[in-house]
Amino acid sequence: MCRHFAWLGRPRTLAELILEPSYGLPRQAARPRWQNIDLVNRDGFGAGWFPPGEPVPAMSYRRAVPFEADEGFAALAAQISASCVLGAVRGASPGMPIEEAATAPFTNGGCLLSLNGHVSREKTTHLLEPGYVPESTCDAALLATLLWQRLDRGLSLESAVTGLLHELAALDPGACLNLLATDGTRIVATTWAETLCYRAEEDGVLVASEPHDDDPGWIPVPDRHVVVADALGVDVRPLQGDAVTLSDNPLAGDPAA
Repeated sequence: MCRHFAWLGRPRTLAELILEPSYGLPRQAARPRWQNIDLVNRDGFGAGWFPPGEPVPAMSYRRAVPFEADEGFAALAAQISASCVLGAVRGASPGMPIEEAATAPFTNGGCLLSLNGHVSREKTTHLLEPGYVPESTCDAALLATLLWQRLDRGLSLESAVTGLLHELAALDPGACLNLLATDGTRIVATTWAETLCYRAEEDGVLVASEPHDDDPGWIPVPDRHVVVADALGVDVRPLQGDAVTLSDNPLAGDPAA
């Protein structure tokens, strides 16, 4: 399993968002407080960010080791400031490779994605279109590539994420599909068998698998819901509707169309 978060708002350093919180990702990797499945997430970590004013992720930093095994991250985290950050720690599903290419966040150049969950590759690999090749054999890399397909067809980030979730859940009813994606201006996150919460602040919003501290402002998100956060605020609503396949009109029913 995994833990992840996304920040959208005033530029903050990676250190402020990842290393300084009293129960940030390093502690969630070793001893998560809300996690439903498994107990540790020490098979890797990563961070992706959108620098202020930049339309695409400048860099995605990923390692297949725990935080304490990477001596250079603390110095890097203190130097990098960004208005949108996605961070994750990984607990690899049984049989999945432990490698940087299997560690979130995944990116297609314009979007960052993390999966807190698991999905059957055997039941879903057939959804890949010609020319789309996941960067790893892990389930999360497959899911990321399936999301890129949908975005390339012109779907909004929200419609791409929720449509993909419904299609995967229909093929693999036992999947755990907490997806977290951002394009630098919007965060889209789902709850599907794992935990999620958010905290709106004066200068931005945090969406996370679990609280980073004991502040009472954290709001839990019910299961089977989608969270959409942007400059206008945070919207939480039930996940509804049938699966949307790539053969459908990509703009039909798209709220951003």
